[in-house]
Amino acid sequence: MEMLELMKRRYSVRDFKTKPVEEEKILKILEAAKWAPSACNIQPCTVIVLRDAASKEKLRPAYNRDWFINAPVIIAVCVDRKSAWTRSDGLGYGMVDAAIIMDHMILAATDLGLGTCWIGAFKVIEARNALQLPEHVDPVAFCPLGYGAKEAPVKKRKDVDAITSWEYFGGTK
Repeated sequence: MEMLELMKRRYSVRDFKTKPVEEEKILKILEAAKWAPSACNIQPCTVIVLRDAASKEKLRPAYNRDWFINAPVIIAVCVDRKSAWTRSDGLGYGMVDAAIIMDHMILAATDLGLGTCWIGAFKVIEARNALQLPEHVDPVAFCPLGYGAKEAPVKKRKDVDAITSWEYFGGTK
């Protein structure tokens, strides 16, 4: 599929069919994560795939939504703070690296006919406990994954001119 059309087709799915996601598709999504760029190519992120109902249920204290827990698959993206690249002003780029991985995976999932939803509003300590993460590894985002139960809604987006400046902040073409 052409990339811009793929981006237009992707939306946040919050209602999944019970149909399992084929392992071949999960592996293709993980391959997309593997090829995501990271600062200095350090690749400080870990992807955790949860398919077992008991494993997913352990995430309920972190994000208590039935549609999330009942998704056929939940993917967690975590970052190792110790290994992530740090900019000269002290800003760690692990969150950026994790966001790039998540974006690659959700676009790959869309291309495979699967639905996703980027989840960042979760309870960190509860997520850390559910995933059994060491102290230096942070959960950054979750992605429920499966076949959407509904048709994609029409998305409203700002015009390019509304989100673009030229040469300096607020500069026009």
